[in-house]
Amino acid sequence: MAEEQQVIVAGAGPTGLLNALGLAQQGVVVTVIERAPALQDAPRAMVYHWATLDGLARLGLLDGAIRSGFLKQDYAYRVRRTGEIIEYGLHALEGKVRNPYNLHLGQGALAQVILRHLETFENARVLWDHEVTAVTQDRDGVEVTVRTKSGGKVLRAPWLVGADGAGSRVRVEAGLSFDGMTWPERFVATNVRFPDDRPGWAQSTFYADDVYGAIIAKIDESGDHGLWRYTYMEDDALPAESAAERLPKFLAGVFGDDIAQATELVAISPYRMHQRSASSYRAGRILLAGDAAHATNPTGGLGLTMGLFDSYVLNEALGAVIQQRADDGVLDVYADLRRRAFLEKASPRASANKRLLFHSSDPVKLDQDLEVFRRMSRDPEFAAERLYFTKTLETPSLLAAQTRV
Repeated sequence: MAEEQQVIVAGAGPTGLLNALGLAQQGVVVTVIERAPALQDAPRAMVYHWATLDGLARLGLLDGAIRSGFLKQDYAYRVRRTGEIIEYGLHALEGKVRNPYNLHLGQGALAQVILRHLETFENARVLWDHEVTAVTQDRDGVEVTVRTKSGGKVLRAPWLVGADGAGSRVRVEAGLSFDGMTWPERFVATNVRFPDDRPGWAQSTFYADDVYGAIIAKIDESGDHGLWRYTYMEDDALPAESAAERLPKFLAGVFGDDIAQATELVAISPYRMHQRSASSYRAGRILLAGDAAHATNPTGGLGLTMGLFDSYVLNEALGAVIQQRADDGVLDVYADLRRRAFLEKASPRASANKRLLFHSSDPVKLDQDLEVFRRMSRDPEFAAERLYFTKTLETPSLLAAQTRV
């Protein structure tokens, strides 16, 4: 079977498209396959931590992403039981890092920015309505069977990157387990428009309560009724299809009846939350990245952050292997380091974030946990040290020790 591409990437979300773009920029012939008919824009990730922005800049994406979204520094914790407001910000990083701010931009909008760049490369293509149904591999390559509107077909390439989400068919076909746990509650992510003039509310606010706990973050800056992401938690036994009917109760509990009645629901996405990792991020000529490799609850925005960091190091390493600038052992290093970063750092922190925000029934424990943020609000050096955690999730370039002479 003839190979039309050197790499197949399964999944046209930001993680898959970033890998495809990085490979295309190196001259690699790459095909992205996506089961959906076009880019998806359901409410998901929308905050990109400061530490991820350098990678977007290296790929030529940062300016376009900023034009589509906006930069911000302010954060706040609000405690429903006591009314306490703890404000802090990324200004503590000024003079210490290149980009001392976070980027707010819907995941679908970021994917659109990446896709526009990818479409300028003749050595890259995206095939929509192509659903992976089977994967096999041999010593020399991988065959991917896909279902299309016109029937089934098989694509072949020396390498396959699985970036097809937490339910990854690529991971299943590779025989890799997805170990961990599923949270008993459901998260409901919504895009809503409501008045921006709510004094004391930061552009990213964590509302701590075991009933009305929420993550509230601004998506765009247009008009007096901006687009906001409002994410809360509910009993998974409730029917997901009627989640929109229960939203006003949660909004009223946080903001009051007036704002609840003035809120326009733009989009809603109920989903289960996981803390899971694939048993390996490499299986022969198959590599995993993003949610296909690891899944976390979204508290703290570490899910797509990890997907971006996976992509930055994977596309560089895989491109070097294809062009015989590095031994393929570098891909084992990728798989090991990214798995450890998730299991040892990202997943524990995301779990701790969720417990603080949504499981705050113990006032003594909550007060102890919040002391970290109180100190951040008054001690810039401590704040900078704490904020630097996101940078520790990054894996530096793997090529220095691997490049062939």
